[in-house]
Amino acid sequence: MTSDLEELLAVLDLNRVDDELFTGSHPSKNPIRTFGGQMMAQAFVAASRTLKHDLPPSALSVHFIAGGDPERDLEFHVVRLRDERRFANRRVDVRQGDVLLASALVSHLAGGRGLEHGVVAPEVPEPLSVPSIEDLLVGFEETVPLFVAALKPIEWRYTNDPAWVMRGKGEQLAHNRVWLTARGPMPDDPVIHAAALVYSSDTTVLDSIITTHGLSWGFDRIFAVTMNHSVWFHRPVRFDEWVLYSTTSPVAAESRGLGNGHFFNRDGQVLATVVQEGIVKYFPGSASD
Repeated sequence: MTSDLEELLAVLDLNRVDDELFTGSHPSKNPIRTFGGQMMAQAFVAASRTLKHDLPPSALSVHFIAGGDPERDLEFHVVRLRDERRFANRRVDVRQGDVLLASALVSHLAGGRGLEHGVVAPEVPEPLSVPSIEDLLVGFEETVPLFVAALKPIEWRYTNDPAWVMRGKGEQLAHNRVWLTARGPMPDDPVIHAAALVYSSDTTVLDSIITTHGLSWGFDRIFAVTMNHSVWFHRPVRFDEWVLYSTTSPVAAESRGLGNGHFFNRDGQVLATVVQEGIVKYFPGSASD
């Protein structure tokens, strides 16, 4: 049997049609529309595979325009905007036929040594001392069935109660902190490790919008869809090691909410910064009404 991680790695192994066109498939387990994290990670890989020089990534910014059909392959059209020895910029348009699903801007930069500082990593329990995502979903199979059925190539270990557990306790929480790591060996390819971070950055980042109000997916009638998503890469990442994803929501207004966060390594260094904006609509009354 193919593991969920092997499926993700296969999805990230894009088919190169020509110098600027790639195609990508979907895994066997999908939501109704293509998972945004998958689309972003594939677009990142497409951009990275066209580089003339071996440059580390510096930023990724994606605007989502339409939902993808998981029954059809995705096309990644790369536009070379800039190529220099230390700088590179790409635009990647994600399409299915004539439909533009998303447009990504990806930059690579070899900056060299310089000033360093960063936010302090929160104090949280060690990853193996907190429950796995499978443990936290026991008893909630009918409440959050999409989470139960989702592809799980990355191990999640919440250091706080996730939304569906917190909701049952009548609590509120202004942050979410989750340990993440790949569920098995990964190739020694920095592009794939960074792509795994991009993929994972689309998980839990909007949770703090609803947990701030004591709400939860499954229990409450909530509609959420990502509008745009950005990642800034600060240091190289190994996603076969534990990283901490700490997220908050600084603002929600006009049916839109912002989630932001940082990835930290075990030494407390900031690996990446994430900001995501989503449409988040709450309809009072239980989800079963």
